[in-house]
Amino acid sequence: MARLPSKVHLTSHPIQLMILGPSVYEDEKKRMWLHLAMETGGVVQVRLRRENLPSGHTALTTCPQTSSTMPLMWTLYPGSQYVDFMGRFWRIVHHIKEDGVEEMMLEKKDNSEGM
Repeated sequence: MARLPSKVHLTSHPIQLMILGPSVYEDEKKRMWLHLAMETGGVVQVRLRRENLPSGHTALTTCPQTSSTMPLMWTLYPGSQYVDFMGRFWRIVHHIKEDGVEEMMLEKKDNSEGM
């Protein structure tokens, strides 16, 4: 019999996500999150997946291209959202753990300036 995927909606979010390298953020618990930015119909979304990366996988400096297009840091803000270092707000679309993999989707709010 096939095993059904286990999907859990999480309500405890990282307090802070800080850019560590070209595609990697680190939270306050030193956990690594890989990101993928997407823009569909003018809506900017960022998918973050928590990964166990080998030590030394990322450089401790940011890539110029990444730092110019992605926030250097997100801080959890009341109301299921994050605020980035430029004061833009990002709504938490979902934060799930499925088959042991944690994923969070953020969406830039309409009243925030371009990415």
